[in-house]
Amino acid sequence: MSGLVYISPANVFVRIVKRRSTEEFESIPYVSKLLNAYFWSYYGLVEPNSVLVASVNIFGAGVEIVFLTIFLLFATPRMKARTAMLVAALDVAFPAAAILLTQFLLHGNKRIDVAGLFCVVFSMIAYASPLSAMKTVVILKSVEYMPFLLSFILFLNGGVWTLYSILAKDLFVGIPNGIGFLLGTAQLILYAIYWKPTKPNQVSDDLEDQQISEALVPASKST
Repeated sequence: MSGLVYISPANVFVRIVKRRSTEEFESIPYVSKLLNAYFWSYYGLVEPNSVLVASVNIFGAGVEIVFLTIFLLFATPRMKARTAMLVAALDVAFPAAAILLTQFLLHGNKRIDVAGLFCVVFSMIAYASPLSAMKTVVILKSVEYMPFLLSFILFLNGGVWTLYSILAKDLFVGIPNGIGFLLGTAQLILYAIYWKPTKPNQVSDDLEDQQISEALVPASKST
């Protein structure tokens, strides 16, 4: 199920390749998901009996790297530079430093607990992206920039991992996935309210008229 969460935005990237443009899409969701995948992979490796957590998120990290590569190929020069800086800082320098320090300075349960805390914190940050997408839906009264498949899988994935966390008594897994389940539910409700056939050009016009570029996950914020 988690693997589906990572590949669910594939239709967005097919669209980007076909149109040779990233349009109004932001790179922040994929930068944050890659960071999240790194820390969950590390947690799965240091926590006994969490091989499944590690393997799913190692796969996810690979998927996000592919998505970000595509994004960089078709982004505007300004967006390309901004995305490259975010990747260098948040997906290379920061996780490398954090994991190395945790690995060499902490041992046993302390290492597991700190790795788990990193996972919870960055999962919460990653969920700022769905919140921003929900805000955009309400402003535009259109769901074009909130892919249905991603919302549906967020709902299912959150529910499955929340159940797993209860059975395994793993609070680190339970907290972010419980929130993910609630956000997925909220997004599906927004779909029921705002879904309607919309032309891409109409949505682009709405974006210009309402001047909501800052609502589409501004890169200046820590998301």
